[in-house]
Amino acid sequence: MNSTPAPSAPEGEPPGSVTDGNGTSGSEGVVLGHGLKQRHLSMIALGGVIGAGLFVGSGAGIAAAGPAIVCAYAVSGLLVMLVMRMLGEMAAANPASGSFSVHAERSLGPWAGFTAGWMFWLLLCVAVAVEGIGAANIMVGWFPDTESWMWVALFMVMFTVTNLAAVSNFGEFEFWFATLKVLAIAVFLVLGILAIMGALPGTDAPGTDNLTGDGGFLPNGVDGLVVGLLASVFAFGGLETVTIAAAESEHPRQGVAKAVRTAMWRIGLFYVGSMVIIVTLIPWDKASIVNEGPYVAVLDHLDIPAAGETMNVIVLIALLSAMNANIYGASRMAYSLVARGQGPSILSRVTGGVPRHAVVASAAFGFLAVLFNYWWPDTIFKWLLNMVGAAVLVVWGFIAAAQLKMRQQLERDAPDKLIVRMWLFPYLTWVALAGTAGVLLLMLREDDTRTQLFFTASLAVIFVIVGYVRQRAAAAGGSGGSGSGTGGGAGPLAKDTSGS
Repeated sequence: MNSTPAPSAPEGEPPGSVTDGNGTSGSEGVVLGHGLKQRHLSMIALGGVIGAGLFVGSGAGIAAAGPAIVCAYAVSGLLVMLVMRMLGEMAAANPASGSFSVHAERSLGPWAGFTAGWMFWLLLCVAVAVEGIGAANIMVGWFPDTESWMWVALFMVMFTVTNLAAVSNFGEFEFWFATLKVLAIAVFLVLGILAIMGALPGTDAPGTDNLTGDGGFLPNGVDGLVVGLLASVFAFGGLETVTIAAAESEHPRQGVAKAVRTAMWRIGLFYVGSMVIIVTLIPWDKASIVNEGPYVAVLDHLDIPAAGETMNVIVLIALLSAMNANIYGASRMAYSLVARGQGPSILSRVTGGVPRHAVVASAAFGFLAVLFNYWWPDTIFKWLLNMVGAAVLVVWGFIAAAQLKMRQQLERDAPDKLIVRMWLFPYLTWVALAGTAGVLLLMLREDDTRTQLFFTASLAVIFVIVGYVRQRAAAAGGSGGSGSGTGGGAGPLAKDTSGS
């Protein structure tokens, strides 16, 4: 099949217009595939909140905050729910493969879409490297005669090929990955509840001893709670991918609306519920919580056979799932950006409904980041990690700012598109903005997070300057087809690319 470059969309609208599942599309002529079924999208949304950050990374938060980690996850979970609700409102109204980057460009201007989009792309590519290294380390533990780079190369090739094929392949991989993760967390929750009730053979009900003893509910004071809060916020990264995937589903509007509406109980059940079980069943300062991971520590406490190896399998699945999803998300974000004139045009080529050049470029950068870790672990790779350390908060800020403006335009010009509505608009939007800013300020309290904040802020400033210069240059040259207008962009209703 011949490769066809995607033409630029007029007035800041993304080319490769999505359909609403009825087989219609915009006039651009080049569209991404629509191979994701509702079951794919539902499971991607369900499994997207279950990652290695929950299974392993939550241990550091528990060690810092103690039982109060429940409050930390509840607060950060509320912030994430607000962000997802805002993003869901915009994605359901105007599905686009560039998701929040497109919405930021329409509402705030091309400079905003450029900044949010490329920062998120870099974040996903670096995350692919981190996840690949983590998965390889597990495999080396099982097969000590092998080298880490062999496994990284295998995983990168496997998921690059998966994403180069039809989008349904990505959806099928994620469906089964997510199914296994959901089953694992469901079994953990059931076992935990039974243990708390004293209904599990060989266990006694712990009562509130672990919640109130050994320093109390807040053993390390406010400082410990802040560390736990920061750890919990970054555990939610990756939820945005479901709104990117929705653009290639059978029914984009209805699919993303359903996924977002279930966000509340998913976050409450998986994250907050898990933390309640962990800190109720075992002492928060138990060394194995950090050394082995909180889930392994609980399963060992309950004398579950082969708990460590079982969780290693689950963590491996979580890491591979994240690699697959992040290559997908990065490629679609890159495709959307370059198709709107925000990057090298070669990446906008679409073959068989898949932006294969964007897939290869995204995977290649992820693999290059892995090499950076092998060659310069204390320099270049560490810089990359620091640069994207707070990138998700920058993205959340753009989402809130874009929704604040787009909602007003939608209510005025196309209220029928508001399938999903942000609660108590505009008050909770401002609460989300304040919450995001508050987390950024809290990052100044800790040495590690302060460094990440400075690096990320510097990167954001560079992207803003480059994006603004490009916007001004396009405006001066009268280039309307590049998606670089002046001021706030064309607005969300300049041209409906949903095909409805």
